[in-house]
Amino acid sequence: MIACLISWVPVTEHVKLDLVDGKVRAALVTDLHSCYYGPNQRWLTDRIDKEAPDVIFLGGDIFDDDLSDDNARKAIEYLVAKYPCFYVTGNHEFWSGRVDEMKAFMKSVGVTVLEGDCENITINGVVVDVCGVDDPTYMSDDQWLEQLGAAYAKTDSTHFRVLLTHRPEKVDIYSRYDYDLILAGHAHAGQMMIPFLNLGLFAPDQGFLAKYVNGLYTLDNGSVMEVSRGLSRESTRLPRFFNHPELVIIDLY
Repeated sequence: MIACLISWVPVTEHVKLDLVDGKVRAALVTDLHSCYYGPNQRWLTDRIDKEAPDVIFLGGDIFDDDLSDDNARKAIEYLVAKYPCFYVTGNHEFWSGRVDEMKAFMKSVGVTVLEGDCENITINGVVVDVCGVDDPTYMSDDQWLEQLGAAYAKTDSTHFRVLLTHRPEKVDIYSRYDYDLILAGHAHAGQMMIPFLNLGLFAPDQGFLAKYVNGLYTLDNGSVMEVSRGLSRESTRLPRFFNHPELVIIDLY
């Protein structure tokens, strides 16, 4: 029974990046899809508490378009009471037809919802510009680029600049901006990871042998992008192979 319970706790990836003068620990939570992580979501929230992050980035698809919002709400209500939380939408929130309701809930409990905006936070003496954009599911390219441009225009080159986005595949666009760190999800690591190659069998908006699915990538302009495998479980139509759900912890030094 103990082994069974442990198997349900998300694997934690620790990433250490020598990018700032100071120390910031961030948790990247993506693609929860309102999945179940124990009574009151404690398997997930206890794991996050154990890692003691300074800030939590919620990278979209925290809610689902089929499953009830209850599990997502329980996790968010607990986390926002303890940590600064920043959120961007994913495609499933738009597919639900209730994205405005979901954003309203996030705002009502104290989560910062980023929709083409940038907020400033100081953590252990490190000044961080946190930018975020909506998922472009129902946007034109021009509308989405307008959000990206508006958010970036509010950054300061002397600050550590983070872009929170759901989509990892738009690297050609992200490379136009001088972000230090880009955080994404969406790909579910290709659902079936190909061992030793860090490629996904198939990822949305990337197709077969998807490249941007898991871990760290350095873009052409030098920006670092971290892509989480996400936390989806019972919401997926296909089982995950070589691809455990994941909570990412990022240490910036």
